[in-house]
Amino acid sequence: MHRRVVLLSAVAITVAGALAPVSTAQAGTTNGLDPRPAGWSAADSWSEARSVQQYWTPQRMLAAQPLDTPRPRRTRSGGPTEGDPWATRGASDTTIRRTPWTTRGAASTVQGSPWSVRGTAAVDVQQVAAVPNSPGLRWTDGGAVVRTTGRVFFTTADGNNASCSGSAVTSANESVVMTAGHCVKLDGASHRNWVFVPGFDNGRRPFGTWVATRLLTTQQWNANEDINFDVAAAVVAPLQGRTLTDVVGGQGVAFNQPRGRQMFSFGYPAAAPFDGSRLIYCSGRTFNDTVMTTDQGLRCNMTGGASGGPWFQNFNESTGLGMLNSVNSFKYNFAPDFMFGPFFGNEAMAVYQAAQRANTL
Repeated sequence: MHRRVVLLSAVAITVAGALAPVSTAQAGTTNGLDPRPAGWSAADSWSEARSVQQYWTPQRMLAAQPLDTPRPRRTRSGGPTEGDPWATRGASDTTIRRTPWTTRGAASTVQGSPWSVRGTAAVDVQQVAAVPNSPGLRWTDGGAVVRTTGRVFFTTADGNNASCSGSAVTSANESVVMTAGHCVKLDGASHRNWVFVPGFDNGRRPFGTWVATRLLTTQQWNANEDINFDVAAAVVAPLQGRTLTDVVGGQGVAFNQPRGRQMFSFGYPAAAPFDGSRLIYCSGRTFNDTVMTTDQGLRCNMTGGASGGPWFQNFNESTGLGMLNSVNSFKYNFAPDFMFGPFFGNEAMAVYQAAQRANTL
């Protein structure tokens, strides 16, 4: 039984606000898919931005819950999972939405070959385990990543306050946050009261609360919530006359890069055993998901709330800088120690390019 759950919910600058080059090495094709992003306004006036900022009291942030598992959505035709990638083949969707992080009896398979499904091993676990990795530890080494990574807070269409993660990236407008698609829109409805809190630390907001004025995602996520394109960007308003990356710096972004690279993943997991108060990281060599998607996987035990957190290639542990090349997206519930993130191809690049060209308030 193939079951999957979505997480609830940057690299190359040397001076704050500097624009790092966007890498497009090995540019891929769109395979006939529309690379143009979908976008919509969030807070569209200074008065609305102030109202959103005031909405997020410390109490509301502490009470915000990791985003729930999305309902089944169809993937693109001809992809690795035709039909319904979110299908649980008999399991109640209601049950999954109540307990998105449980493995419902399936996961003790992590010993030996966790990806073995009905006898078909989808990944060589010994090979994955042979490279240096961290499965999910608190980041204590400082550097730029503690300023550029932050928690994302928003209100869903049904009125629930929820959290994800995100990363400030270098951009022409110095105001772009990269995150996951389901952190801006889910079940066909966009989120509201969307803010980014860089450097969140046990309730502290050392660099302020940044209100989104525009939200963008891929056409594939916007139309069908296709997990292969679970990518989004937010454009945030200036705060006290300064832009986001002028205050916290930003990470570079890379697209269409080779697979199977060593990566560092960061986020603010808020579901047990984590509580969203600290920056957590994982590291290891990525591998291709051969079960249901075209995503890449990484050994990682982060939980709900980490969605949208950055994956970095060429990450420098001393400076805390790298090249953002994916984001935390989902887990299979039969293999809870592995995280998956979308391939950053032309569709993700189009989202970023549109975001960096957008106007702020």
